[in-house]
Amino acid sequence: MNIPGEYGLDRMVLEKGALQQAAFYLKDKGCRDVILAADANTYEAAGRKLEEELGAAGVTVRLCLIEPGASGDVVADETSLLQLLIEVNPETTDAVIAVGSGMIHDIVRYVCYKTGKLFVSVPTAPSVDGFTSKGAPLIVRGVKKTFPAIGPVAIFADVDVLTKAPQQLVAAGFGDMLGKYTSLFDWKFSHLAAQEPYDEEVADMTEKALRACVEHVDEIGKRTEEGIRILMTSLIESGIAMLKFGQSHPASGAEHHLSHFWEMEYLRRGSRALLHGAKVGVACAEISRLYHDAAFRGVYPGQEPEMLKKHGSQVREWLDEVPGEADIRSLLQRAGGPSSLQELGIDGGLFADSVREAHRLRDRHTLLRALNEA
Repeated sequence: MNIPGEYGLDRMVLEKGALQQAAFYLKDKGCRDVILAADANTYEAAGRKLEEELGAAGVTVRLCLIEPGASGDVVADETSLLQLLIEVNPETTDAVIAVGSGMIHDIVRYVCYKTGKLFVSVPTAPSVDGFTSKGAPLIVRGVKKTFPAIGPVAIFADVDVLTKAPQQLVAAGFGDMLGKYTSLFDWKFSHLAAQEPYDEEVADMTEKALRACVEHVDEIGKRTEEGIRILMTSLIESGIAMLKFGQSHPASGAEHHLSHFWEMEYLRRGSRALLHGAKVGVACAEISRLYHDAAFRGVYPGQEPEMLKKHGSQVREWLDEVPGEADIRSLLQRAGGPSSLQELGIDGGLFADSVREAHRLRDRHTLLRALNEA
């Protein structure tokens, strides 16, 4: 996959042997001193091989293994940012390579934004749709907030690496894509409810990527080469759709707000983090249930929202395109991931709190917000 020149990308490669191409690319760009940022697992998955390829190409590599926090997970927080920032030499560092998935990429994209260094992406798992993002979700003093950042100049996704990714990471990527069912609905609803900006072309692009994943869920669940290619392509296309629109509306609605709420509570408790896409997939099933209950069965947290009174037929037409709770859970199971709050370990109290409060995390006019504010 090559999309030269679009959205700040010089090159996008999704094929076997992409690690070697990454080394050649950096050499051709005139990079002589680069930092390879990874964690212990992603270094073994791809970092060590890339380090060898870069050395063979005559590029000096300094390794920065991001250390896990107190919970045992690598977190995109102040400590991780500082660890990488200290390694960047303003005069000699040419580029920083993110070897990993979501957290490593968020750390690198923000540090490169602040230091003006080239950011090169080397995904090790098809687990999130944020590889091309120009925003970095960071934890600052225990609160998750998205900060301006920089997108990669190139992405090198090696199929040999991606097909060896743990099943839970593959399933998380599928869950992140499945969340587009409710995010696309919420985007249309927010446009109707509050005239938030909307782009039909971007919505169609996101929906096409979603449908490709759903149609190949069994191949994705079995981690076949075709399934992994389709999933990774869809994740990249979803990311590019957000770049094209300039905001995260196409890919982030109430299901992401629940996920962010759960993440911050887990941080507060000092608990091990849950995979982003795993949370999003399960949250998508829960939001689908809440929305279908409200629109088709008249079940509300309080009163019926005015928007449902005025535009109920339109809302129901859009919700007809969103699979029901049982269908979403079935798709998650076929992809090999968790499909329920119980499997994730989200207790009833936390879930109830998130349904009441998570809409406050973003200034978006989702149906969840309308239900809670009625």
